[in-house]
Amino acid sequence: MKLVSINVSQPVKVEYNDKIISTGIFKKPINGSATASSLGLTGDQQVDLDNHGGEYKAVYGFSAHHYDYWRTKLNRPELSYGQFGENLTITDLDEAHLCIGDQLQIGDCILEITQPRVPCFKLGIALDLKEMPRLFVQHAATGIYFRVLNPGEISPMTQVKLIHHHPKQLSVQSLFRAYFDRDYVEASKTLSLAADITELSSEWRKKVLSRLN
Repeated sequence: MKLVSINVSQPVKVEYNDKIISTGIFKKPINGSATASSLGLTGDQQVDLDNHGGEYKAVYGFSAHHYDYWRTKLNRPELSYGQFGENLTITDLDEAHLCIGDQLQIGDCILEITQPRVPCFKLGIALDLKEMPRLFVQHAATGIYFRVLNPGEISPMTQVKLIHHHPKQLSVQSLFRAYFDRDYVEASKTLSLAADITELSSEWRKKVLSRLN
């Protein structure tokens, strides 16, 4: 894996359903380095802290290869890194193989996988496509939220190393499908496994326990 783009934003106000809302989803690549900490990346301001940011969602990563799919699917060849609201665009960041509790290292920075992304309406705003959140859920290539175990400076074109693979081996994509895909045959087994993983974010732990109960 390789970090190919670091993307940040400051809040902007947009009109949505006859209301003015503030969002930080319009992220753009930066040329230099950034520092990752428990609060996120330098130069990036998170707006809706109930749904974005916090310890377990300090940094959001998205695979560079997903752009190939969406450029074709949406007939939008101009889609550029950061357009899905990600902080880090990483090659081969594969939700089907990376697991909750896995740890990745970028330079001196160590990130821990905490949950999949659940898209909100602001993804539709970012791509000017109201049904985009639904399409995103259907594709189940969600990107990955991280908490920062070891703060550090990160730079584009740096190798991303998997330094710890969680023994429970619950992939990010399996967890997402178990919760959202009604036809997923191993949903109950997968959610039960998730409930025993301490590295899972508190937000998703509540989701999992609510579904199991």
